[in-house]
Amino acid sequence: MKKVEIFMHEKGIQPGDTIRVVERENGNVVTYEGIVMPPYELSSGETITLKLDNGYNIGILIDSVIRIEIIEKAKVKKEKQFKTVLPKNPQLPNVTILGTGGTIASRVDYKTGAVHPAFTAEELAMAVPEIFEIANVTPKLIMNILSEDMRPEYWKRIAHEVAAALNSGEDGVVIAHGTDTMAYTAAALSFILRNLQKPVILVGAQRSSDRPSSDAAMNLICSIKMATANFGEVAVVMHGETGDTYCLAHRGTKVRKMHTSRRDAFRSINDIPIARIWPKGKIEFLREDYRKRGEGEVFVDGKMEEKVALVKSFPGMQKEILEFFIDKGYKGIILEGTGLGHIPTYLIDTIERATQEGIAVCMTSQCLYGRVNLNVYSTGRRLLKAGVIPCEDMLPETAYVKLIWVLGHTQNIDEVRKMMLRNYAGEITPYTRFDTYLR
Repeated sequence: MKKVEIFMHEKGIQPGDTIRVVERENGNVVTYEGIVMPPYELSSGETITLKLDNGYNIGILIDSVIRIEIIEKAKVKKEKQFKTVLPKNPQLPNVTILGTGGTIASRVDYKTGAVHPAFTAEELAMAVPEIFEIANVTPKLIMNILSEDMRPEYWKRIAHEVAAALNSGEDGVVIAHGTDTMAYTAAALSFILRNLQKPVILVGAQRSSDRPSSDAAMNLICSIKMATANFGEVAVVMHGETGDTYCLAHRGTKVRKMHTSRRDAFRSINDIPIARIWPKGKIEFLREDYRKRGEGEVFVDGKMEEKVALVKSFPGMQKEILEFFIDKGYKGIILEGTGLGHIPTYLIDTIERATQEGIAVCMTSQCLYGRVNLNVYSTGRRLLKAGVIPCEDMLPETAYVKLIWVLGHTQNIDEVRKMMLRNYAGEITPYTRFDTYLR
């Protein structure tokens, strides 16, 4: 038994109790009030954790505690039994929400302080009732994974679920997804879903629903609105600025998470967003070159080659890194080069060996903004001669996903080159825009 468990037993406290803790902190006496959280499984057992009124958790060292007062014991509440079906409004469009593990709406269990995903129609109606004024919403949990555990085989599973929903008559699909790898999934679906004629919207939350600053509800409302719009592409919908005024819809192949925690973390790179969505108002399209809603069945083209690596160039990079992928039979390498698309010159012979062995080697830039140009400096020209494929202004992660998809269709290097330089889903901006640089 951990020290914290012994401490809680001796003090007569349990998860869900509201307590006041007086502790000595840096020579000062400090008081905290909050709900006792269950001891963390992986903690050393030296701290007791409280959920404060502001939604944040704080750990308090047991040895620093001067006094504990129990304000209120945990109340055991009987779980509300929800109905299985909500009535549908025939005047509203129909939208399916597919859950992958990212929390779009949550409810707080005040017995334990834990946050649980709300993923029945009835729970969603209680958490974010506004969405049912926009559409008839049907939720379906298809997997429950951490965003960092996403993988290509799951992209195919998601794509098949999207196609099934849209081909059965749904007007749009929203995919609830963790934010860390959401851009990868958005890019993958942009290539895998062919003949897409309806909106497929990915949405997530930077801050969970138990925090007053949560962006979950507004993001969900805006994503449902976008899923009913005259639009027929894959997009990511998230907060457009730090306040709660509007969300932005970003093209699935041009979006990147640019901040670890800000609510407006997502940005369109080398492009402008498709639309601005006002949660209580209209959708304002910011450009005209997007695919509008149409007719026809979407199909899943999920052929993929997973032995593809994404490698970042850095000073002092050793050739053994590239040799590893060559010797392990990888079929493709995306290089995230410096500047216009460069890598240390002493690695060019290794890259040439890779291309001679039939490995597709493609170049992107870690600058993110701007485009690759291998014709400017001698290093770039040597890379072209070695067989490297320049990826225009594609984001490194988009190029990585695209190469996985391309190599699933052909491993003929000439055909790979043609497909990588063909613009399938808006991943290549035809010309460099000067109004898209993040300042």
